[in-house]
Amino acid sequence: MVELVEEALGGVKLVRTPRFEDERGFFTETWNARAFAAIGIDAAFVQDNHSRSVRAGTVRGLHYQAPPFAQAKLVRVSQGRVMDVAVDARVGSPSYGQHFKAELSADNGLQLFVPAGFLHGFMTLQDECHVQYKVDNYYDRASDGAVRFDDPDLGIEWGLPAANAILSGKDADAPFWREFASPFVWPGE
Repeated sequence: MVELVEEALGGVKLVRTPRFEDERGFFTETWNARAFAAIGIDAAFVQDNHSRSVRAGTVRGLHYQAPPFAQAKLVRVSQGRVMDVAVDARVGSPSYGQHFKAELSADNGLQLFVPAGFLHGFMTLQDECHVQYKVDNYYDRASDGAVRFDDPDLGIEWGLPAANAILSGKDADAPFWREFASPFVWPGE
């Protein structure tokens, strides 16, 4: 049975799947549509992604896909540890501009569900991290965007010094939150 560990910001969910361990290691079902639907995650995932980061302090984010290619994500770490962050970017939302973060690791087995309308990113907390995530919409280059991960208005504490972050050109050139014209609208209650 999938455990809902915590829910925040109108749909972000931290979950854990049961592990069955013995002297050989463990087995876990990382995705089961019926079990996840029972805790309110009923996304129809269409693509799996795998990211490898070689060095601690690597940042990927804060990323989004604009509508109509907006994506919900289910994120997990299969090797290493990361600080995973979701920022509510839905204009009109009571939690607009607020973030939720959690340490995901191969050891703790936690997964983070990030609904469409949220920015998402992570920082690796150790060398050699593998992050895998499912998305419910296909990637579209023209809809791809980012916001600065170290934006002072967002105030995210990443777990390692932001000044030492390893960034892609896209992430280094990303606009700040105050310059970001969100394409997302909160649907209301």
